[in-house]
Amino acid sequence: MPLRKAVVILLILLFQLTIIVSPAMSAPQVVGEAAILLDSKTGKVLYDKNGHASMAPASTTKVLTVAVALEAGKLDDVVTISKTAATQEGSSIYSREGEKFTLKQLLYAVMLQSANDGAMAVAEHIGGSKEQFDELMNKKAREWGAKNSHFANPNGLPNPDHYTTAYDMAMITKHAMTNPMFRQIVSTEVIDLPRTDPQSPKRFWNHNKLIRKGGRYFYEGANGVKTGYTVEAQQCLVSSANRKDQEFVAVVFASAGGSIWTDSQSLLDYGFANFRTVQLVAPGVSIKEVPVKGGAGRVKLVTESGLYYTLGNNEQLNPTSKIELFPEISAPIETGQKLGEVRYYREGTEIGAVSLVAEGKVAKKALARPAVVGPVLGGSAIIGGALLLGAAKRRRRRQRRYKTALNRNIFR
Repeated sequence: MPLRKAVVILLILLFQLTIIVSPAMSAPQVVGEAAILLDSKTGKVLYDKNGHASMAPASTTKVLTVAVALEAGKLDDVVTISKTAATQEGSSIYSREGEKFTLKQLLYAVMLQSANDGAMAVAEHIGGSKEQFDELMNKKAREWGAKNSHFANPNGLPNPDHYTTAYDMAMITKHAMTNPMFRQIVSTEVIDLPRTDPQSPKRFWNHNKLIRKGGRYFYEGANGVKTGYTVEAQQCLVSSANRKDQEFVAVVFASAGGSIWTDSQSLLDYGFANFRTVQLVAPGVSIKEVPVKGGAGRVKLVTESGLYYTLGNNEQLNPTSKIELFPEISAPIETGQKLGEVRYYREGTEIGAVSLVAEGKVAKKALARPAVVGPVLGGSAIIGGALLLGAAKRRRRRQRRYKTALNRNIFR
């Protein structure tokens, strides 16, 4: 074989090696009755098995409980365990009435130990009562994309009026994972709680085996989120994993035994093997500079947030964009003020939009002093002076005529 031809073939082979991606795999066979796989950056559903069916969520409810508490409470708040909280059934930290913890300590206990007593104490502290916290949970769940859910308690204990869907729980989790403290809590393997009673347990391990290093079900990149189990709900798991700036959320409800772990691993594997998350634009990118009506300068428009899109490994994106500004951009302008949007399209179909905001302030233009004031005043002075001069001349003429008449004895 000629050397030149051999070199060409070698280069082709090397090029092919550089574009090899993870081998595609078929959709997993999930044992659980309901399951969803979601790209956490785009919200795109990549796998769906009865994802909108009404299900009992068990302790995965606590994803919502902790997300609401982080938004509404202060981590260093002191929370006193009530009698109601201390007597909750199921998994707990074995708290006693009157025992005190910081809110932060209880949130760790709720997510790692799945503490039902801790969840009730958090609800009473944040909401003022369990019932008021239930209302807050449902309000926030709807805001975060859970449209077919209703929550009747903060810990997931069985209640006919307590239900959600795999999709709704994935959307709640997607929002919760935007909070850095939530991410820190759910990725923690073990905690030690200070206790006033030396007989009380202090160390608690995360029930989520996907993040337990060295364990049978450890999953590379796993960073959360929450387990759940009741006789009615069976095995439940909300899981999340991140690899190379790509993150997926998997929800499995009503699985059995160890299948809850293998179901979740299979879903996450399917996501990483078949899809890629592409960033269309980053936050803070300068898009356009525009004049400001009545303003002392121009304003630079930047993206308020980033935007991502999910593609199959063999798909191409080739996006186009269109800038849409408000009809009138006038002073004053404040930093961060929304002034338009940039919309992105794929093959003519809109795939997302990002708000355009002002990078800085623009004040109103100062009004200049009218230039005609000086000339007008000057002209008035000249006219006034001429009138006075004329009056003086007329007075002198009358005086001369009077003197002449006297000399000629006109009045005699």
